[in-house]
Amino acid sequence: MSEKKKIRFIISRQDSPESAPYKQEFELDYRPNMNVISALMEIRRNPVDVNGNETSPIAWDMNCLEEVCGACSMVINGKPRQSCTALVDQLEQPIRLEPMKTFPVVRDLQVDRSRMFDSLKKVKAWIPIDGTYDLGPGPRMPEKKRQWAYELSKCMTCGVCLEACPNVNSNSDFIGPAPLSQVRLFNAHPTGAMNKSDRLEAIMGDGGLANCGNSQNCVQSCPKGIPLTTSIAALNRDTTVQMFRNFFGSDEV
Repeated sequence: MSEKKKIRFIISRQDSPESAPYKQEFELDYRPNMNVISALMEIRRNPVDVNGNETSPIAWDMNCLEEVCGACSMVINGKPRQSCTALVDQLEQPIRLEPMKTFPVVRDLQVDRSRMFDSLKKVKAWIPIDGTYDLGPGPRMPEKKRQWAYELSKCMTCGVCLEACPNVNSNSDFIGPAPLSQVRLFNAHPTGAMNKSDRLEAIMGDGGLANCGNSQNCVQSCPKGIPLTTSIAALNRDTTVQMFRNFFGSDEV
């Protein structure tokens, strides 16, 4: 009787933010259509390493399991991506799992993405509307504009583009591609445009648009295929216009 096919994982683990990382190997029985998340669930159910030693369950983040929430980002075989859509059949063995290095490790594959969420606050990635009374229907967005704005709205704040960007690191304040693209999205909204100058000025300072090195790693790694570099190019023009407006003290530039 032939032996069952096995899948081997080499997982980077870290017991706490202060402790040193270490590698641990696991082996599972192969199952068709298995993704990385289902493999991690198997290991969690029976946390025994390849040498037969019992260990603690692996910690990682997940939520929707259909590439919408962005929570399950990790580095898989050297590339940042979503683990829910990473199919074992399409990955080279052994499968190596690591946490994203751009963000502080909480435990094992779980990271703290506060840096990215703080950047979204900095650029006011929302549309402030007073909901205490009825303002009536808002302005409509032209269909052509709505179509490309919808592409930008697919961002799930997964952090993959920040992980892929060489300019986002512990020595830099660069906010990264995702928050920049959100500036373009909310400035394109008819109501969001009321705060356009605030958002542009937020990315004209330290850690903003000027810190982009145009490596274009972000657009290649984005799970949703968002045209991040197109947004950055458009923002370069918008911030230049805003700079002249600030200099001349006029909105007519």
